[in-house]
Amino acid sequence: MKYLLWLLKAAIFFTLFAFALNNQHDATVYFFFGTSWRAPLVLVVLAAFAGGLVVGVLGMLPGWWKHRSAAAQLPASPVPPAASATAAPPAAATDLPAVRQHGL
Repeated sequence: MKYLLWLLKAAIFFTLFAFALNNQHDATVYFFFGTSWRAPLVLVVLAAFAGGLVVGVLGMLPGWWKHRSAAAQLPASPVPPAASATAAPPAAATDLPAVRQHGL
């Protein structure tokens, strides 16, 4: 399974690399007041992607801060060192969603 994931990552990388090589033509982005930006198309696409990431992260920040402050206000329940290795941590009754770990 590990090798299949590496193969998938390599395929995605080489597909994006080929996309970048095939889109080296200049593109012009026109802004307001007659200003424009002339750059290779792959840089324009990369800038749009980065801008979308920034807007997405900024949109998630208020909810993240709310959940972080709610988690900080929970009472800390100490778990004995011997029991922590064998027993599952106690489930707290909160409105926080369960976190699932996905590896890709």
